[in-house]
Amino acid sequence: MTIRPFILTVFAVFTLQSISAHASAWQPSPGHTQIPLWPTGKMPDALPDAKPESVTPGKGLIAEKPVTIVWNVSQPTMTIYSPKAKNTGAAIVVFPGGGFHGLAIDLEGTEICDWMTSKGITCVLLKYRVPDSGPNWNEERQTHVEPYAPAALEDAQRSIGLVRLNANKWKINPNKIGVIGFSAGGFMVADISTHFKKRAYSPIDAADKESCRPDFAIALYPGHMRKKDETFALNPYINFTKETPPTFLLQAEDDPVDTVDYSLLYYIGLKNAGVPVEMHLYAQGGHAFALRRTHFEITKWPQLVENWLRTIEMIN
Repeated sequence: MTIRPFILTVFAVFTLQSISAHASAWQPSPGHTQIPLWPTGKMPDALPDAKPESVTPGKGLIAEKPVTIVWNVSQPTMTIYSPKAKNTGAAIVVFPGGGFHGLAIDLEGTEICDWMTSKGITCVLLKYRVPDSGPNWNEERQTHVEPYAPAALEDAQRSIGLVRLNANKWKINPNKIGVIGFSAGGFMVADISTHFKKRAYSPIDAADKESCRPDFAIALYPGHMRKKDETFALNPYINFTKETPPTFLLQAEDDPVDTVDYSLLYYIGLKNAGVPVEMHLYAQGGHAFALRRTHFEITKWPQLVENWLRTIEMIN
């Protein structure tokens, strides 16, 4: 079995919504609490004529399994996945990928939460706004000097503030809240890791008084990290500093979608800023494999993350 052909097919379904919807809105499986991200009437940059949310299967398979795509998210939510046995006190907010057009809600969302909770980590699945993530989004922008996906950043900041506000209720250590993201979600990891001192929206309640800085960050095959002019230069909107949290990066060199240059620029930017970073490059693996095991060695990455989390003392 090879991974590249169906990786390209799955990526295509993020940009062409050609399958009829199976449901009006995505709902988590029973036993998990889903809450609105914003109070009624107070969501910043709300779209007045948003299309209804829909769910479709992706075209093609990943490791012989289908992928579920969520489209037209205009009412973002967060779903809480709590550990069923041991609880390390750590928590992680999950950003699924999908090119800011849709969300691979199971491949890079619920399946990640099931894994993390089995390790004693509370998981928060963020269903952030897509497509394009906001009225100011412009895919053709040549230099990213403004928020690349403004509504996604607003949703990410809000989610971390809500997790910190509810830390006692959800049995979380407020100093052990991280983020993990895939592809476009990997860009969101970089975005929130560098834009946390000031809210991208006007604060509305107590959650927005909490810090939205992640305590650790994990980005897998991150996208949008290179300057638009195709030079080997970091997206100028991402400005790493010493306050950027410790980061874990994973990338396949043959990724045809979010190329290895993106992760290399991410790594160089972190090193130049003096941020602790661990990076793993593999020759093969393609794109959008997430947790699904194939014959490629890169799909054994979960153990690397677990070891890293112990190294930075987020879990015992």
